[in-house]
Amino acid sequence: MKQINLFLAVFTLLLSVLCACEDSLNNPKINNTLPSINGQPLRDGITRINDNSLAFVLFAPGKNTVHLVGDFNQWKTIDEYKLHKDGDRFWIQIGNLDVNKKYVMQYLIDHQIYVADPYTHEIVERNNKNTDAAMIVSTQSDNYNWQDVDYTMPKPENLTIYELHLRDFTTQGSLKAAQAKIPYLKQLGINAIELMPFNEFEGNDSWGYNPSFYFAPDKAYGTSNDYKEFIDVCHQNGMAVIMDMVLNHSYGQSPLVRMWMNGGKVSSDNPYYNVDSPNTAYSWGYDFNHESQYTQAFVDSVCAYWMLEYKIDGYRFDFTKGFTNQKGDGWAYDESRINILKRMTDAIWKRKKDAYVILEHLTDNSEEKILANYGIMLWGNMNYNTNEATMGWGEAEGSTKGDFSGASYKQRAWSNPRLIAYMESHYEERLMYKNIQYGNADTLSGYFVKNLNVGLQRNAAAAVIFLSIPGPKMIWQFGELGYDVSINYNDRVGRKPVRWEYFDEPARRALYDVYSEMNTLRATHPAFSTTDFALDVTKNFKIVTLKSSNENVVAMANLDVIPATKAVDFGQAGVWTEHFSKNNLNLTSALTDITLQPGEYRLYFGN
Repeated sequence: MKQINLFLAVFTLLLSVLCACEDSLNNPKINNTLPSINGQPLRDGITRINDNSLAFVLFAPGKNTVHLVGDFNQWKTIDEYKLHKDGDRFWIQIGNLDVNKKYVMQYLIDHQIYVADPYTHEIVERNNKNTDAAMIVSTQSDNYNWQDVDYTMPKPENLTIYELHLRDFTTQGSLKAAQAKIPYLKQLGINAIELMPFNEFEGNDSWGYNPSFYFAPDKAYGTSNDYKEFIDVCHQNGMAVIMDMVLNHSYGQSPLVRMWMNGGKVSSDNPYYNVDSPNTAYSWGYDFNHESQYTQAFVDSVCAYWMLEYKIDGYRFDFTKGFTNQKGDGWAYDESRINILKRMTDAIWKRKKDAYVILEHLTDNSEEKILANYGIMLWGNMNYNTNEATMGWGEAEGSTKGDFSGASYKQRAWSNPRLIAYMESHYEERLMYKNIQYGNADTLSGYFVKNLNVGLQRNAAAAVIFLSIPGPKMIWQFGELGYDVSINYNDRVGRKPVRWEYFDEPARRALYDVYSEMNTLRATHPAFSTTDFALDVTKNFKIVTLKSSNENVVAMANLDVIPATKAVDFGQAGVWTEHFSKNNLNLTSALTDITLQPGEYRLYFGN
């Protein structure tokens, strides 16, 4: 192979820099350290020059030599393919590539370390240990033709998110199969899909929280164009796509780890990672040092890339309490962490002003309140309390069991509805499993929560209350059908049975219909996004009252195992219509006694 013509390289690179300067995937602060040709900087990673030429740039401080090896040169270390050293970076351009061919390559660093480019868009494992990854490169241009170019994202406060794991959502475990289910999700009233991590992770059977390459979609679920088509079709159906992103840690296949190792740990000269995780309670893989300017630049590059190339609408960031170098379990207020997360968010919003930034933070409210008031959304785990209620144990003396009030951003003293509350997530036990295993009973009446139909009805009652509380909400896949296989089946992170047959079972379909009705109401009735609301949800008889300019709503449910009567304040007398039964309630007084059977729920609308 021959070196690319210098004049052509300069001309093409100048055009690419002029066109892409605004959306540069590198931190502007360090662009001036990148290698350049005639004053024009190259970007870290692999840059397409034209149909037969590529440029490679590797940031590798402290290293002496880097060679490009691969199937194009029979994996030999040849001086012709030794990268030029320019400060902390190494670079090379090669030509005479076949536009119709994909090449497998690696960098050989200091004649010892084989790695793929950290910015590569496709990898292949070269051994059975899943560590020696190689990059697949090509001079081909992106050939996906986006169909929906005018998609408008839902407002954050109106999000109804469906968390989905591609492996366990269909029997095929693929993007194509998941795409075929979009009509099902649309009928359910979903307006955003949150995909569990799908950038390259180690192995092909995983939750995805063991990331290795941050710019490559994992091939376990489909091709690059499969991902783009899925996102495109979601947008055509009014659904945002949120990417679950893991930037707290990486695993050993990552070249950012492999380039600087000392035994089983990263070495102290690694510019991206801490030698030891400062978190004393939770630690996985190798811990990113988020105080490092190099980590910050890399994070910004990752986030910019998926929004630009795949039209991702936002991110759910995993374990953000770990984005700090302060020692401890991550619970306490941490100003340095707040600043790190604000900086990251600002960089995202600079590139896409309405992008969703969602944190799995789960720290003290004093910190979450600051982040929420900044405009960041945060996960709100309500699994324990809601499941205690559905099982019938929700009103234990001296406890907060069954208390739904934590699902309200107001209860947390936040200024804006940025709390994404959920009854289930990928990480929590399934409501219906615990209903069947541990449900309460009233033996005198023969009311048993462990009975499938009874447990499903109680989940519907909980959903009516939960989805009436203003603010964004999240549903874990198949929660709307009462999925009752334990999270610990076949190991916690192992494959789970796919139960699409549930949709044909009348009792489970009834639960789906309640979710669908509630989600549709949330999207079409302003009362469900009002700021004028009140909660009485600490006891078994739960009430949510919503007031808006054109209608009022009162949701109620009895999550005891015996009938219950309560004085309900409707706010005004008059005719109220129950949504599910269509029965009218003519009130002569705003305050009236309502009796509900165990598991019974009602949703009243009044003007």
